[in-house]
Amino acid sequence: MLLKSPQELAVMDRANALVLETLRLVAAAAQPGVTTAELDELAERHIVARGGRPAFKGYKGYPGTLCTSVNDVIVHGIPDRRCVLREGDLLSLDCGVVLDGFYGDAAITVPVGTVSPEAERLVAVTRQCLEEAIAVMQPRRRLSDVGDAIQRCAEAAGFGVVRDFVGHGIGRSLHEEPQVPNVGPAGRGPELRPGLVLAIEPMINAGSPGVVIDADGWTARTEDGKLSAHFEYSVAVTENGPWVLGVEKR
Repeated sequence: MLLKSPQELAVMDRANALVLETLRLVAAAAQPGVTTAELDELAERHIVARGGRPAFKGYKGYPGTLCTSVNDVIVHGIPDRRCVLREGDLLSLDCGVVLDGFYGDAAITVPVGTVSPEAERLVAVTRQCLEEAIAVMQPRRRLSDVGDAIQRCAEAAGFGVVRDFVGHGIGRSLHEEPQVPNVGPAGRGPELRPGLVLAIEPMINAGSPGVVIDADGWTARTEDGKLSAHFEYSVAVTENGPWVLGVEKR
């Protein structure tokens, strides 16, 4: 478990601010008729213009700057010129950058035009799962408290929590220890300590938690074909509680 100094956290705050700025830009452009490849190109141009580098592009062979996951795709949807967004689609956008030697990582799920009430509820609950997980990022809590908060929130709403993918530590590497499952039970694992940064990322399915992977080796879909949503922030533990990097100024 790698702990960051206040100076390192300040750099990570800037990296995550660029991630979130990029996600806002892309979300505004996610309209019917736009391809996910066009969104990917927009994100890369913006990141590079701000002095950053796309963190995902080339990582273990991944071809895109963004993960663009539509409807039943949970995560790792590859941007594609053949994937044209349609009215009513649900689009998850995952973005990472490297800035001044540190990584930022965040994800949001946005509607394309007007979506179904079921989709709206799924997005709202998944965002709430993230907020409740962030709230437990306090010194001397246990790592599994994070996943327990997510699981309780999602299952209380009747949704499935993806087990196949997890959150993670982040810093000078995109993926650091520890892994952060999105399920409990609480009270297990290492103690959370000031300076720890975790990328917390609930992936919540409208139906069962099962996952299938496409032939491309990346695209992960819901097993039952139902919708999925994904939110993520990189969050630091401090003596004063959680710090959502890129969002809150310290």
